[in-house]
Amino acid sequence: MSEKEQTAQVAVPAPGPSELSLAHLQAELARLDVLIRRDVRRWQLAGQDPADAFRGLYVSDQQAEALLSRPLATTWGQGISLPADEEQAFAALEGACARRIEAIREKARALGHVLPLERLRPAFGLERFEVEALLVCLAPALDLRYERLYGYLQDDVTRKRPSVSLILDLLCPPGPQRLLSLSRFGDDAPLFRHQLLERIPEPPPGGASLLGQLLRVDDTVVAYLLGRYQPRPELAAHAALHPMEARPEDPTIAGEAWCALEPFASREPIVLFDGPDVAAQQAAARLLAARAGRALLIVDIAAAIAAGESTPLSATRLALRDARLLSALPLLTGWDSCLNTPTLPALLKEVCAFPGAIVLAGQTPWQFSGVERDRLVIQISFSVPDYAHRRALWLRFLGSEAEAVRTEVDAVAGRFLLTGGQIRDAVATARDLAARRGSQVVGPDLFAAARAHSNPGLARLARKISPRYGWADIVLPPDQVALLREIIATVRERSRVLEEWGVGKKLASSPGVTILFAGPPGTGKTMAAEIMAAELGLDLYKIDLSAVVSKYIGETEKNLERIFTEAASSNAILFFDEADALFGKRSEVRDSHDRYANIEISYLLQRMEAYEGVTILATNLRSNLDEAFTRRLQFAVDFPFPEEVDRLRIWQTLFPPDVPRTADVDLAFLARRHKLAGGSIRNIIVAAAYLAAADGKPVSMAHLLHSTRRELQKMGRLVDEDPAH
Repeated sequence: MSEKEQTAQVAVPAPGPSELSLAHLQAELARLDVLIRRDVRRWQLAGQDPADAFRGLYVSDQQAEALLSRPLATTWGQGISLPADEEQAFAALEGACARRIEAIREKARALGHVLPLERLRPAFGLERFEVEALLVCLAPALDLRYERLYGYLQDDVTRKRPSVSLILDLLCPPGPQRLLSLSRFGDDAPLFRHQLLERIPEPPPGGASLLGQLLRVDDTVVAYLLGRYQPRPELAAHAALHPMEARPEDPTIAGEAWCALEPFASREPIVLFDGPDVAAQQAAARLLAARAGRALLIVDIAAAIAAGESTPLSATRLALRDARLLSALPLLTGWDSCLNTPTLPALLKEVCAFPGAIVLAGQTPWQFSGVERDRLVIQISFSVPDYAHRRALWLRFLGSEAEAVRTEVDAVAGRFLLTGGQIRDAVATARDLAARRGSQVVGPDLFAAARAHSNPGLARLARKISPRYGWADIVLPPDQVALLREIIATVRERSRVLEEWGVGKKLASSPGVTILFAGPPGTGKTMAAEIMAAELGLDLYKIDLSAVVSKYIGETEKNLERIFTEAASSNAILFFDEADALFGKRSEVRDSHDRYANIEISYLLQRMEAYEGVTILATNLRSNLDEAFTRRLQFAVDFPFPEEVDRLRIWQTLFPPDVPRTADVDLAFLARRHKLAGGSIRNIIVAAAYLAAADGKPVSMAHLLHSTRRELQKMGRLVDEDPAH
């Protein structure tokens, strides 16, 4: 190749970052072309015949003699000296390439660009020889002509990738001294420890020596040198590269956590994030990356491991390799999946060796221990934001709409324990709901959106109840109604009282609200729970304790734990019906069963106090409950059996106005004659309606009396239909 051709090949285009990078690669490959051309010329002078179709498939007598006479660590061509004029020509071409390479480097430095190939050296601690070896392996990935050239130089057309021996032939002078460079191709050498190069598996029987091993550049490295990020298949679905600019909302989402982390940002710490607020974790990581002037590489280690294609160690090494390659700050999420692995010490050594800040994020707090380190470790917890922070997040994401819905924001922030990401998504959903209504006002949709973005997992363990009743539907003495309204006010204002007013710091042990509903069946306990859910805008889940209690030791606690764990992020009211099935009076311990029964009750007390939502326990007989248990409940509401005047109100309230009825229907008589609770009255009205529909007539007194008799029979009580009606 003439010097004019070389000049044309490495001509520098307009100096943008990608153009300069490509020009730099071209210049480096042009220098490699000179080395290859020189080696090819030596092979030709050594008598190798390119036209021999069987070359490399046999060894002639003449070749055997030549092999025996060849010095150690010398190839066919390296034993041949080029004519002086050719040697000078190759030296001149190589010098011209070197000058062009340096000119491109200077131009990049002047423009503030970092050439990708140049970044590899400090990022992975490479020497110039290792960069050149990488280039030899890179060439076939960029131009297939190198495959044929390498087959020629290796005397085997099937060996299209360079061997270690070929790299030494091209980059080292002949003789035993070149064998000292073999250490750069060991498993612990930077090229392989950081997975920049990988060995190509030999076909059976394999087992090639180190000199004979074929090498290739990792595809991610090839893509990086061409200006894009293409993670390995093991990470492809679990890695995302974010630009170095933080988002405007990140300081609000990260909140106090960023304030705690910011003073240490310049010290390139190892940062441990824990807690449920994933959005805040990512926001803090983006701020940390932006402060360092780096992009952010987020890799879900747990997902990569769960996919079955990576071990914790291999996934972590790949993630950290990519972060070095991209000069990015790594955020490794799902770190909980690595905590109980036997390779944890090796993982932590990899983390400590990473040159820069690194963030390990998970749900569970843990201590960085078991390895020697000289790095600063900062631990930050991301719990669910407090009321003030939640309110600020709602206002931030609502933007210009916030002023018009401040009242709704105060309410939804107080009642829904949502993370920053959930609040962001809930605001978007509220806008969708408002658009479907044909409105631009999102206030009426905030509660529905907040419910939609609470954890729906509780539905697998409990039955969701859609509220159907309001205050006009329930019949209770005035004091009980007043107490229910007080409970609702407590739930509404608890964030302000406990957090803004500071009552929760000393006087209240838990932000949760625990309530006891006690009374005979059918007296309105479930109806009251539905009314509360409707008033508060919260979901209501009914848990049947008969399905929770188990005769097997420890199973009841496991069932309760699953319920409360799912409920923790559901922002729902938990309604435990038939509570006395589990929470009876704690008995005197006479055997192991008594002891475990008492443990179940104590466990429930602890979980209720830890739960930050609303818990309602319903029982038919308050006397069945343990006194120590009831003392730890905040509210107790008695639902008395209705007297005649209340029964009449129940009949009047429950009887639908659209149901046709005859003039002889006497609700006052039914209320006076039959002592029934509201649940039984509801059943009678429904049954009478079906009877009337079957007769093709309006509901009559005969239908109601017949249905009453059936209801009483079901309850084990007998009555004759009154002859006067």
